[in-house]
Amino acid sequence: MCTSLGYKDAAGNTYFGRTLELTLDLPYQLAYFPAGFQTVSNIPGHPPLTLEARHALVGVTMPYRIPTAAAPVTLGDFKVLEGLNDKGLTFSLLSYPASGGTQKAVEVTQAVLSASDLGAWALGQFASVAEVKAAIAAQPVMLQPLAMLGGAQSPFHYVVHDTTGAAIVIEFDHGTMSIHDNPVGVMTNGPKFDWHLTNLDNYTFLSNVDKSTAVFGGYKAAQPDSGIATAGLPASNTSVGRFVRAVYYAQFTEKAASPDLAIRTLAHILNNFDRPRGVTIDYPDQGSAQFEVQGLQQPGSEPYATEFTCWTSLSDLAGKLFFIRDYRSLNFMRVDLGALVDRKTPTLIPLDKLTGAVDATEALKGAGAH
Repeated sequence: MCTSLGYKDAAGNTYFGRTLELTLDLPYQLAYFPAGFQTVSNIPGHPPLTLEARHALVGVTMPYRIPTAAAPVTLGDFKVLEGLNDKGLTFSLLSYPASGGTQKAVEVTQAVLSASDLGAWALGQFASVAEVKAAIAAQPVMLQPLAMLGGAQSPFHYVVHDTTGAAIVIEFDHGTMSIHDNPVGVMTNGPKFDWHLTNLDNYTFLSNVDKSTAVFGGYKAAQPDSGIATAGLPASNTSVGRFVRAVYYAQFTEKAASPDLAIRTLAHILNNFDRPRGVTIDYPDQGSAQFEVQGLQQPGSEPYATEFTCWTSLSDLAGKLFFIRDYRSLNFMRVDLGALVDRKTPTLIPLDKLTGAVDATEALKGAGAH
């Protein structure tokens, strides 16, 4: 479903990348929101929480509800799934379908942040993981049923990274919020984050050093090729297997000598998690852990669902550069957040309209608000 990881170059600069897999394309929008932009987070029965962004951000958004003729989507309906702000903080939403549960009630007099607005809140308000971690401990957050997901209550992990390399994972497992420091900088999907760390205890044998010869009795065995070091990595595309593989690649890939080379290296790492359509399929009568997105099913002749990499994004946290490609492209388009910070108007452009573009910065400069 999703794989995310942090990477550092030889100078210690931090980069972040992730893939997003679903069984269909959704109406993703590449978005820019300026400092000073106001959002309102609404939870029925509670006072609205108005937020004025301290930091500009760029990222990927989509509407949280299906538009109708009577109620078309507005700017406030778009929620941040992935993004980078002008202080080098990143936010990512990764699916966690088994996280459902009921939360404890919050006093009705308190202004409460909807979990759907965590991306805009974190990127708009804070400059570091430490700030997010301190603030969320004091800010009530509530899950809301999402009509587009059949009423599921925000079934996601929320991942935050900053320029120091610090990272946290925010979870609402069965209604209870947990904030985990992330020492490996990697996240996939279920189970809980701390389970993934415990599972790493089973992989202490991993190394990137090929052991290409061995002696068995009187026979000397020798590999005819390189690459035996990766033989112990999980081969499946399950979240458990991908977590271990992502830790391996983040740990052992060479540290690039420049930011440009680091982004290219990160792209090579994420290529290991890129999934074409049909590689794994699920028939409805055999059960599936896939998200069911309501109202956006796309017509097709296949009698099965197949997850594919809808898009992959890369972030240069120090350079304030954001890169993204969708399934229709092998090349990444680039957004220079530093070149947008003087723009005072929020901008959204459908991601599929930018397929094939090399640099989307000028497109965001020239477009109007949604």
